[in-house]
Amino acid sequence: MGKIYCLMGKSASGKDTIYNRLLAMEELQLRRVVPYTTRPIRSGETEGESYFFCSEERVAEFEREGKIIELRAYDTMYGVWKYFTADDGQIVLAESDYLMIGTLEAYEQIRAYFGAEHVCPIYVEVDDGVRLQRALERERSQEQPKYAEMCRRFLADEQDFSEENLKKAEITKHFLNKDLDQVTQEIASYIDNKY
Repeated sequence: MGKIYCLMGKSASGKDTIYNRLLAMEELQLRRVVPYTTRPIRSGETEGESYFFCSEERVAEFEREGKIIELRAYDTMYGVWKYFTADDGQIVLAESDYLMIGTLEAYEQIRAYFGAEHVCPIYVEVDDGVRLQRALERERSQEQPKYAEMCRRFLADEQDFSEENLKKAEITKHFLNKDLDQVTQEIASYIDNKY
């Protein structure tokens, strides 16, 4: 049976870059899991790569069909945005190992759905000053920057990924992202040694 590696970290911790680098490592043979969101697409994003962008009606349809693995709703400065993983055929543990990006809450729901033996947490951390600078640079590059939402996310992450919450979720291994190449190699070795 395969494993689901759930890559987590606060916003602007480098998750997306690490995620793409790990997927590109053929020796790991990891498959991508694309989550869904009701938030608007950002400039530079492509449908079906980072997310499937969908309507509230589509969320309700998945819920009626019992196909929601995990779902989170955030009351943002721009309304409620939902993020979720659906049981839509992307994950077949008998066939492969998977890599996905998620929050602590998502990880706990995925673990409950598939079983702890099939879900492995990978927690990435970065100095808060570096994260804030990265988040600001990313937001400035948007056609319509949403600085208030950026600040809300930054502060929410402080609570969501508190040491207390990480311990409660039994996440003890942390990967410090000081150097992107080094942390990617450390995580790849960790995944490779899980067998």
